[in-house]
Amino acid sequence: MLAHKTFLRKTRRGNIIKVVREHYLRDDIWCAHPSCKVCDLEDENQKLSEHPTSIASVEKRPHFIILDTNVVLEQIDLLESEGINNVIVLSTVMEEVRHRSSPIYKRLRDIISTPSRNFVVFVNEHRKETYVEREPGESANDRNDRAIRVACSWFTEHWKDSATAKKHKIVLISDDRRNRELAAEANILVYSVQEYVESITEFPSLVDKIKRKDKGDGGFGKKFLFPEHLSPDQIKLGVKAKRFHQGAFYLSRTNFLEGTVNVDGMDPILIQGLEHMNRSVDGDTVAVQIFEQSEWSAPLEVVLEDEGFDPGDTLEKDKKIVEGSLKSKEVQLTGKVVGIVRRKWRQYCGMLQSNPIKGSFRHIFVAAEKKIPKVRIETRQSEKLIGQRIIVAIDSWPRTSRYPMGHFVRALGKIGDKATENEVLLLEHDIPHSKFSDAVLECLPEMPWEITKKDELERVDCRHLDVCSVDPPGCTDIDDALHAFQLQNGNYEVGVHIADVSHFIRPNTPIDLEAANRSTTVYLTDRRIDMVPELLSSNLCSLRGEVERFAFSCIWEMDQSANIISTRFHKSIIRSRSAMTYEAAQNKIDDPEDKSSIAASLRILLKLSKILKQRRVENGALVLASSEVRFNVDSETADPIEVQAKVMRETNSMVEEFMLAANIAAAERIFKYFPDCAMLRRHPAPPPSNFDPLVKAARQQGFTINLDKGKDLADSLNAATDPKRPYLNTMLRMIATRCMMQAVYFASGTIEEPLFRHYGLACPIYTHFTSPIRRYADVIVHRLLAVSIEADATYAQLVDKKATQKVAENINYRHRMAQYAGRASVNLYTHIFFRGRVRDEIGYILYIRQNAVQVLIPKYGLEGTLFLQMKKEGESLDWKFDEEEPSIQTGSTKLSLFQKLTVQVSLDSTDVQHEKLCLRLVSPQIEGFSVDPAPAVPDSTEELEDTPEEKMEVDKNTKKRKSSDATSTPKKKKT
Repeated sequence: MLAHKTFLRKTRRGNIIKVVREHYLRDDIWCAHPSCKVCDLEDENQKLSEHPTSIASVEKRPHFIILDTNVVLEQIDLLESEGINNVIVLSTVMEEVRHRSSPIYKRLRDIISTPSRNFVVFVNEHRKETYVEREPGESANDRNDRAIRVACSWFTEHWKDSATAKKHKIVLISDDRRNRELAAEANILVYSVQEYVESITEFPSLVDKIKRKDKGDGGFGKKFLFPEHLSPDQIKLGVKAKRFHQGAFYLSRTNFLEGTVNVDGMDPILIQGLEHMNRSVDGDTVAVQIFEQSEWSAPLEVVLEDEGFDPGDTLEKDKKIVEGSLKSKEVQLTGKVVGIVRRKWRQYCGMLQSNPIKGSFRHIFVAAEKKIPKVRIETRQSEKLIGQRIIVAIDSWPRTSRYPMGHFVRALGKIGDKATENEVLLLEHDIPHSKFSDAVLECLPEMPWEITKKDELERVDCRHLDVCSVDPPGCTDIDDALHAFQLQNGNYEVGVHIADVSHFIRPNTPIDLEAANRSTTVYLTDRRIDMVPELLSSNLCSLRGEVERFAFSCIWEMDQSANIISTRFHKSIIRSRSAMTYEAAQNKIDDPEDKSSIAASLRILLKLSKILKQRRVENGALVLASSEVRFNVDSETADPIEVQAKVMRETNSMVEEFMLAANIAAAERIFKYFPDCAMLRRHPAPPPSNFDPLVKAARQQGFTINLDKGKDLADSLNAATDPKRPYLNTMLRMIATRCMMQAVYFASGTIEEPLFRHYGLACPIYTHFTSPIRRYADVIVHRLLAVSIEADATYAQLVDKKATQKVAENINYRHRMAQYAGRASVNLYTHIFFRGRVRDEIGYILYIRQNAVQVLIPKYGLEGTLFLQMKKEGESLDWKFDEEEPSIQTGSTKLSLFQKLTVQVSLDSTDVQHEKLCLRLVSPQIEGFSVDPAPAVPDSTEELEDTPEEKMEVDKNTKKRKSSDATSTPKKKKT
């Protein structure tokens, strides 16, 4: 049977056109009941139980459930839980969910694909008896609700002819009051989510997972704490009239009463106080109104955390803190949030803070991420959840509530358990870490894999070259190798050979889609989460020693001064002579007795790399610094037994320079051939205000920082040295690193060419080509290069700048989350290391606040906060804070920037949710404040250089790799 769907559509020019679509209806679509005698149901499609049972006391007769669309959209956490089974999902609901929320649609599909849940899809929109036409004047939502009710009635009528099926009822679950009234009039069994779930006594925890709705005023007589949010239309008009500005809200990491809104083309807008934040959560897109200049404020010079239990629905104490705290003298744009454009709420990991009132169902959830506010939830299983890591979702944030409302989703495991904490870390940073699906694994080549004659004809044979790789010890995902030799004309041939991952990952296959979603390999302290399956990452794509592998090669001819005479790219076959560590390569170079061809190649590479680096630095490339650590771990428990900072070798820099050169060469070529859709990477120049901490710190030490150009900054940093304080320059570079903007991927056709520039590397164009095993951006670059040399064919998405930009945005997000996850993993293992340990260490003051100083401990490459509080409660010291210097003084003792201290390091576990390193001052001695030295302990740490300087180009791209041979899964970290 053929029906027609007719609707009107407005064109971009404002014209109205009538659209008519054919809609086919059938009478042979099976109803999904296993016992139906009318439908011809095949065995593989039998997903519903043949004999369903009821565990809901409101309807004790055996039944199947039908959900309306809003129940799926709002209660997906509930639906993912055991207890809600034997559900018929109508295609009406599936389509509406798909259009309104892709993530929820995917989660619903996952539930349907789980056989034990007995969920099935019924295509009611194409069954003749269940299809309904939209009536004149009827809204799309009302039409869909009517279609759901018609389907419910049809099932009951359809099953009358089956002896078994007619005993089973249909129950509609809907939270729409009008829909329930109309369903009841049609003699359909219907309940709200609350009514149905509360009657399931077998699964009492289901009630905790019901999403709570915002009732607006929060109850009669309750005081409004926050202003009302403007409507979307009001916001749109205000932004258009430039009365409001739209941007992303970010809460301060050190002060829960302060945040900023980042608006394109403007300096960050300061937001102070919970009332002015107006229920914004970190990451939300908000509308902000800027105050008159006379009302502008300055950031608070204090470190504040929202500690303690729920203080109740009041903001008075917080207002007094903001008003009474010392502020910086640098006034900046200040405003208030007037509306929410888009929420960025997600599920949050954390722990339950039990209500001191016994028997209460209402509790406070404290998120692991300090930038997320506490959440009020209701649960009847608090005794079971205390001491557990749990997941909670935010439902709403009423104007009358200090904290948002949410619901319990699931428990993860015991707090402090390493596996649980790692799971929290991955979930909090949205790291895809499930096993690769069967569809992905089916894309892998069959083993044993061999190079065929056809492959040899299509590629350049480089197996005769003395190629070698240089990586961290134990590295298995080797994605680059090098060679160099002198030509007869006195010049050098230098080759960078990169794993040809794009040969194995073909466009739009399941493995390609999975790699695109993951976008990057994530390196944690104890493991590596691959972007591609291990067969590729550690075997077929890894350029291991003494095995033949496919590569994408960049070959240069260079003169004695490292000037590039010519560049060519080709797909190749290589056989690496050796997979060396940095240390082994360095020893080979330094050994005068080693006359091998590999040693000669390495010496040429090192010689040329020094020239390349010197030239980059002279052109204004920045050499910055960061603190990084490595762990020695117990072979049985994998717990850290020692933590120490890393030391770099010349071979690290050698590899780094040629990776940089290859990336630049690749960028130039793909932009030449694909000016609109090249996958490039840029690093925006930071606004001058970003450098205020650096300028102030340098000035206090007697140095001037020139910010006119990138080269001026580089020269200023190079000149800021003091032979008596060798670590001073490193700390200045660390502060400079934190002033930088984030480097990002982009499609070349989306911005103007002058904006392509990479500020940190001082080059006009840049991309990533050298790590396709662990970065999806490199895979895209390989495909573009392959097309440019006619080694592969193009496809639609590759040359679509909008599609490329969408991929780039996902890569940027995943890359940022992977960085944060890596740092969180280091923090986790640092905390594990310091459990039960107390050590006195040398530290340097990196930042000074009104009530705390930030201390860098070079030995461990970590930072901690030394709060300026008394050892004994009730005592106080008169600390005088000087923002201009900056310094803080009590009595005759002054603490100044970069001052050397001795601090006692231990782990503060009083707050199990937020364990933190606790620093106490040992020297200089301040009576009543400093502590006695800790007992001396044998130190197994190897002797470190006095100035362990970690070279880090601003962009996370070149070869600054992990040099530890003690870490379980060494990573190649590209700066």
